[in-house]
Amino acid sequence: MEISQEEKEYLLKLARQTISSIFSPSEKKPEPDYEKFPVLKSRSGTFVTITKKGRLRGCIGYIESNRPLFETIQDAARSAALNDPRFNPLTSEELQEIDLEISILSEPFPMKSYDDIVVGEHGLILEEAGMRGLLLPQVPIEHKMNKEEYLDAICNKTGFHSSLWREKLLNISLFTATVFAEK
Repeated sequence: MEISQEEKEYLLKLARQTISSIFSPSEKKPEPDYEKFPVLKSRSGTFVTITKKGRLRGCIGYIESNRPLFETIQDAARSAALNDPRFNPLTSEELQEIDLEISILSEPFPMKSYDDIVVGEHGLILEEAGMRGLLLPQVPIEHKMNKEEYLDAICNKTGFHSSLWREKLLNISLFTATVFAEK
């Protein structure tokens, strides 16, 4: 998806205002400017990642969405702040210490071979035995993973032993993402 710098800045501001409004109910809720930013009408999977001092503080999103991007980002931002089960809900005192990153996902497509995976370009969605896990394309870069470590990580994230991918070809879908952050 092509997104201009101005649209990226708008979407990051939208995510931040959405999180801020949790703690200040009187604060004006963001309204979509569909005329100026038609991208807000598009439907796409989206993740909002919150970091604090460079460390993960929350990350929630949707692989696909039937709602406009405007609504999907608001929901993901609110959920990343309050509902990531790995963390306590964000507090108002933390607002000035956090940074936001948005990942807008392409349509997932099936992997035919582990050779299809390009580290740093493809995100992974593993669906196996009723379980599903996802890693964004930036994860292996941030953690300096090679392809084998990336596959180990998606297996672990989904609840399997890390070497399951070595035993058989897993049901993995790939996607790309447009990723942009406040910093």
